[in-house]
Amino acid sequence: MDILDINEIRRILPHRYPMLLVDRILELEPERIVGIKNVTANEPFFDGHFPDFPVMPGVLIVEAMAQTAGVLVLQSIPDRDQKLVLLVSIEAARFRKPVVPGDQLRIEMTLLRRKASVAKMAGKATVNGVVAAEAEVMCKLAEKGEAGFPV
Repeated sequence: MDILDINEIRRILPHRYPMLLVDRILELEPERIVGIKNVTANEPFFDGHFPDFPVMPGVLIVEAMAQTAGVLVLQSIPDRDQKLVLLVSIEAARFRKPVVPGDQLRIEMTLLRRKASVAKMAGKATVNGVVAAEAEVMCKLAEKGEAGFPV
């Protein structure tokens, strides 16, 4: 059973196709979240990465992890439509297994620290129980009108 489906995720995150990289949320706790990204052959990045051996770019796996973390950060904020969660750092990123069309990424993110507008989370992305990637990400909560972002 999904905790959040794609429509609910779209109400929380501002991302849209082709950059929305979370399809559903399976588990949602105050300091932990589990999301799913279904990787299909129709993903636009597979046309060039790589035509004869399609592999999901590692930076997009980390982006999917950061978006999953963003759902955790934003879901409890009442005025979230006025906020953006910006990725400010990536640490300890490791890519262990190629992610290819047909794979389903299970993304688990755990809150390490949270201050007023900054959250640091650690996570991993697995395919069939095998770790494909892991990283720590730090996100900053910003007002949409801040630093030149449109309202």
